Amino acid sequence: MAQIEKVTKQTDNRFVNLYHVEGKNRVGKPLHYYVASRAKTIEQMKLKTKVNRPDGVIIYSLYGENHDKVILVRQYRVTIDDYIYEFPAGLVEEGENYREAAVREMHEETGLTFHPLEAEACFEKPYFTTIGMTDESCASVYGYATGTISRKYMEESEEIEVVLADRKEVARILREENVAIMCAYQLMHFLKNEDPFYFLK
Repeated sequence: MAQIEKVTKQTDNRFVNLYHVEGKNRVGKPLHYYVASRAKTIEQMKLKTKVNRPDGVIIYSLYGENHDKVILVRQYRVTIDDYIYEFPAGLVEEGENYREAAVREMHEETGLTFHPLEAEACFEKPYFTTIGMTDESCASVYGYATGTISRKYMEESEEIEVVLADRKEVARILREENVAIMCAYQLMHFLKNEDPFYFLK
């Protein structure tokens, strides 16, 4: 197993920073690795704390009287200079429970009111997003949303279109559009299962 000997912070940004990790690899040769992290200090990085606290939350929510539509956001992302379909999501604020964050983020991004379902911890616990590049992890929250779509609470920096997609539209999106991988896997289940939340039971 590799040994980490030194971590140096390379940037000082608000939402994400780059860290240079140095040490020895499994055969004793020099190790140089770069990690993007939501941590504001080296001491807060997961490689230091060994605690997997969720940085963010992903919201898998159904909509409509028959719960036959899934709530998606079509969002512009600078990293690809294009739009991509994702679930509503956002960062968990300091001292905030991730379920509270899910309710808040759904309202901010869509104007809708989110009603979380109870789920076993294994379905909601934070999983790592892109572990080869970042220590970021996100918890998943499942439920139903009600209300009317509104852009009133959206931040100026966000370019988001809210999409209420039925199974036909989901199939088209998977075939033709950019889709975030965490969203894509769940949409595949949504396509094929009458009860998309069957795995929670």
